[in-house]
Amino acid sequence: MRRVRRTAVVTGAGRGIGRAIVERLAGTAWVAGIDVAFPDGPGAAHWAREADVADSSATSQALASVIAERGGVDWVICAAGITRDRVSWKMDDQSWADVVAVNLTGAFNTARAALPALRRSPVGRIVFISSINGIRGSFGQTNYAAAKAGLVGLARSLALELARDGVTVNVVAPGFIDTAMTRALPEALRARARDRTPLGRCGDAADVAHAVQFLCDDASGFITGAVLPVDGGQLLGSMPT
Repeated sequence: MRRVRRTAVVTGAGRGIGRAIVERLAGTAWVAGIDVAFPDGPGAAHWAREADVADSSATSQALASVIAERGGVDWVICAAGITRDRVSWKMDDQSWADVVAVNLTGAFNTARAALPALRRSPVGRIVFISSINGIRGSFGQTNYAAAKAGLVGLARSLALELARDGVTVNVVAPGFIDTAMTRALPEALRARARDRTPLGRCGDAADVAHAVQFLCDDASGFITGAVLPVDGGQLLGSMPT
C-alpha cells in the first residue's frame, strides 16, 4: 500500500525538545514517538513506544514495528538525551557511560535500525539534535559535550555513506532552550545564559522544532552534513576574534 504521508520517527519524544518536534511534524507526517517514558501521554504522536535507545535490541524492535505498520520510514530525528553533570575529576564511570550511551550510541542505534528503510525512501532524512556545547565545550559537561560533538562526526560520516541513496543527514545544535530541565537550574545561571545570547532571550523548544522541520522538508534536499545552530547567536560569543 502506498504511504500518502511521510513517516517520521522521533526519539526523546516524551518531553522537551523531542515533544515539540513531534508536535511540529505531526501536521504533515505520521509520527512515531520513542522515549523511556511519556509522563504526559503521547501528545501529538500517532504511535508511541517506550524504549531505551541505549539498548540496541529494544531500539531495533521499535523501529521494526514502525516499519511493519507503515511500510517504511522517511524521517528519523534523534532527540533523546540526558545529562549527568560534574567536573571531570569528579566524573564517575557510570555518569560518563550513561550519557555517551544515550546521547551518542542511542542516536547510532536508532539511525542504524532505520537505514534499510531510509535508503528505500525517496526523501530520506536523518536529523541529530546536538548542542552548541558539543562545538565549544562546556565546564562540568565533559561527557555531554563529548557525546554531542560525536553526533557531528556521526552525521557527516553517514552523510557520505548515504549520499548515493539520496538520504541527507544533518545536525541541529541548540543553545540555551527553555525546557523543564533548564527551568530547574538556578535563576542566576538562566540569567547568565540570557545575557550571553545576542538575541536577548532563551530559545523555545519550538525554535528547534522549526529548524528540524526545515531540514526534513523537500526544499532542504541539497543540504547534507551541515550543523545548524539554533542559539540566538550564543555561539558567536564563543568564537575567537
